[in-house]
Amino acid sequence: MSVKLQKYLSAENGGDSFVVANRASASDWETFRLWRINESTFNLRVFDKKFVGLSKRGHRVRAVAHSNQPGTSEAFQIVRNTNDTNRIRILAPNGHFLQTKTETLVTADYQGDSGWGDDNPSVFLMTIVKTLQGEYQLTNGYGPEKAPQVMRGHWNTYIVEEDFKFMSQKGLNAVRIPVGWWIASDPPPKPFVGGSIQALDNAFRWAQNYSMKIIVDLHAVPGSQNGNDHSGTRDGYQEWGASNIQECVNVIDFLASRYAKNPSLAAVELINEPLAPGVTFENLNTYYKAGYQTVRKHSSSAYVILSNRLGPADAREFLQLGRSLQGSVIDVHYYNLYDNAFNNMNAQQNIDFIYNNRSAQLSEVTITGGPLSFVGEWTAEWEVQGASMQVYQRFAKAQMDVYGQATFGWAYWSYRNVNHHWSLKWMIKNNYIKP
Repeated sequence: MSVKLQKYLSAENGGDSFVVANRASASDWETFRLWRINESTFNLRVFDKKFVGLSKRGHRVRAVAHSNQPGTSEAFQIVRNTNDTNRIRILAPNGHFLQTKTETLVTADYQGDSGWGDDNPSVFLMTIVKTLQGEYQLTNGYGPEKAPQVMRGHWNTYIVEEDFKFMSQKGLNAVRIPVGWWIASDPPPKPFVGGSIQALDNAFRWAQNYSMKIIVDLHAVPGSQNGNDHSGTRDGYQEWGASNIQECVNVIDFLASRYAKNPSLAAVELINEPLAPGVTFENLNTYYKAGYQTVRKHSSSAYVILSNRLGPADAREFLQLGRSLQGSVIDVHYYNLYDNAFNNMNAQQNIDFIYNNRSAQLSEVTITGGPLSFVGEWTAEWEVQGASMQVYQRFAKAQMDVYGQATFGWAYWSYRNVNHHWSLKWMIKNNYIKP
């Protein structure tokens, strides 16, 4: 927001136009997604996915959002005020700062330093409305020298062989392991770092030691299938589509060929949580057929899991395809979260919802002669505040009672997590859950 005009910067019409400073409130057009180049230099991506650059006409250099791909001409440096880090200047690639001359004229021609006061046209207030915390952001943030050390430390300590022993002793018979598409590349494309395939190899070895099975889950795909942190997204946009199908098939081929003969391989999940309508039924249907055939090329016994779409999609839409694919599984995710319908439910209403609504939903995808059903993610966390241990136990038991009816079983998200009720290990050790 321009401190002088008290108006927000915006890509007019959402992009492919000049940047202006005439918006009294901030929404989509006033939100810029940052592609980090280094600690202070970024590309600025606008609502229609164009990048901010400069347009020179005569002696005037204006900020404009029209580039499809960023380059050096779209690299802006964010300079923070050391006394108030929300106050910033934006250094343009021509060496001058952006300034708001008028509400419709944002130029890159401010020189010098006239202080950080409210009358300075080059001073802006920057509000960070969302911070992504996926593997892309982690490795990009730490950089090429430190990121490998950080990731190695994570892989060596997060889940170890003793955890497989613990799970086996508690009656758990399989783990669902999320991986990113870059696992198939050595070295992986920047900023990702190598080492995840060795971590997956370790898991297969430990699983074999304790007679457990593994579901390899392609959790993050090129372009991102849902825009969430865990999907490998760079900036929160969902851009997976037809052009990414073959690349995903190649990753599935890599994984299936590597582990097909390992006795611990139970299944390959082709994609995690594709979001409708951005991920279309047609594209996903095409990918599922190709991915299935790719797994079958290497294994006749491994199950192939088809994830249902999130968002406005029919839970039964892939049952017909599943009927034609022997050894296929439909994956559904059930959380009493992320929906306003749960905001005002008390504990008993949540529990009743599991026994009634979730049971009915699971029955819809558990059909005779069709693919197996799998509740691939759930957790004993909810919107209820201050619930006692006994109430949490009832909530968890309700889900295990219902989700235990899935013909392929269920998987808790996750085995270990900093938030206690999301951590199956913590829930078991503290007697909230009894598998």
